[in-house]
Amino acid sequence: MNDVWTIAEQYGGRLKAVSFELLARGRLLADKLSVRLIPVLIGNGVADEELKKLIHYGADEVYSAQSHALADFICEPYARILLRLISEHKPQIILAAATTSGRTLMPYTAVLAGTGLTADCTGLDIEEGTGNLLQTRPAIGGNIMATIKTPGHRPQMATVRPKSGRPLPEDMSRTGTIHTLPCEDVFSIGKSFGVRVLGYRKEEGTINLEEADVVVGGGRGLKKKDNFKMIEELAICMDAAIGASRDAVDRGWISYPHQVGLSGKTISPKLYMGIGISGAVQHLAGIKTSKTIVAINSDPEANLVKIADFAIAGDAFRIVPELIKRLKAKKEA
Repeated sequence: MNDVWTIAEQYGGRLKAVSFELLARGRLLADKLSVRLIPVLIGNGVADEELKKLIHYGADEVYSAQSHALADFICEPYARILLRLISEHKPQIILAAATTSGRTLMPYTAVLAGTGLTADCTGLDIEEGTGNLLQTRPAIGGNIMATIKTPGHRPQMATVRPKSGRPLPEDMSRTGTIHTLPCEDVFSIGKSFGVRVLGYRKEEGTINLEEADVVVGGGRGLKKKDNFKMIEELAICMDAAIGASRDAVDRGWISYPHQVGLSGKTISPKLYMGIGISGAVQHLAGIKTSKTIVAINSDPEANLVKIADFAIAGDAFRIVPELIKRLKAKKEA
């Protein structure tokens, strides 16, 4: 039937929020094409009750490939399983999240499948008359929005920025079939391709930036790498994830997975606190759906200060330590 597929992500036996965001995107496309919407889950330890949530949030059926060997993301065996499914069922569209795993799995699979891929999409639609997937993404540093299509190859593949859309309302009356797929050969697949570089495992004790309710970000205004420890300490006090501007990452103060913006991650926390971040257009695009934005900056005319819900125009090196002190005192009390 040339269905629309999405890639569901899991960690520790629980589906990630982005799995449900993708279903909202896929549902719109599947309805326009009058085909089924099927998420594919590759991993381990996700119970059927958890998988049924995918049905409740818009899926018609679910493909589940689970094995102990797939508990952590490993690109090559994941891709081989996905490629086998593509060969058997021939979907016309596959969507994945532009997460660490999605940005690794999708281009690798696209090469094996001999098709195209558009990365970091913010908009998706179906072209009337052709059924081609219209894939819209920022280009030229975010100054224009480009619409791309893949008319000559199938499946059409795209990654979508997390937090760029919201899940559909949960509908407990929806029903659908969960197909458990065989993974007997996954051990040999993993052994033959190796897991040295292509694996990804979430570090224990870290907070996922894209799924965090609170994010504390630091920028060029912190002046040097050692001062970023102040951001880390504040994040611990607030049970927050750590974000950063592109300037901070380019200067080597913190690693790329913490970068927020068009060239990094799109986030939508309940609270975003930007410290020493001027607010380039690319960074603002990555935080614009945050529920509450707080800015701490010595420049009252900084872009982030102007769009913030609450702003403190002052010296971060005096304000943040005082904030940390008070938060610690509150916790102790």
